[in-house]
Amino acid sequence: MLVVIHTGELDVLLLERADAPGFWQSVTGSKDLPGEALVDTCIREVGEETGIEIGSAAVPVSALRDWQLANVYDIYPQWQHRYAEGVTRNTEHVFGLRVPRDIQVRPAPREHLRFEWLDWRAAADRCFSPSNAEAILQLPRRAAARP
Repeated sequence: MLVVIHTGELDVLLLERADAPGFWQSVTGSKDLPGEALVDTCIREVGEETGIEIGSAAVPVSALRDWQLANVYDIYPQWQHRYAEGVTRNTEHVFGLRVPRDIQVRPAPREHLRFEWLDWRAAADRCFSPSNAEAILQLPRRAAARP
C-alpha cells in the first residue's frame, strides 16, 4: 500500500529511504499478517514510518481515505529480496491521509534518513517511483472530492 500524507494546503510529506539515499517516497508497506485489512496496514505503517498516530485526536481515522486506486508494477531488482521467490510484480493500493501542517513527524531511522514537506507538484517531481508520483499528481482532485 501507498499512503500520500498531505495537509489541507496540499503540501505532501516525503521520506528519504535509508537503504537508497536520494530515493524519496510516500509511506509504503505490506500486510504483516494474512487477513490484515488494508486500513489496518495503513495505520500500522504510517505509525511505524512517521510516528503519526492515526486514530488520535489530531488525526482521526476518518482522515485516512481509500482512493480506490491500485497500481500493478514490476518490483525493482534491488528490492526483489523482500518478496517471496518468484514474485516479480506488486499491487499497490493507494490511500490519502490529511494531517495538520504542524503534526510532529519522527521518521523510523532504520527506514528513512529524513523527511520534507513539499508542494504537491515538487513532491511528485522528487519521487523516484512513477506510481507514487502519479498518485501525488491526483491529490488536488482527490482532496477536493472529500465529503
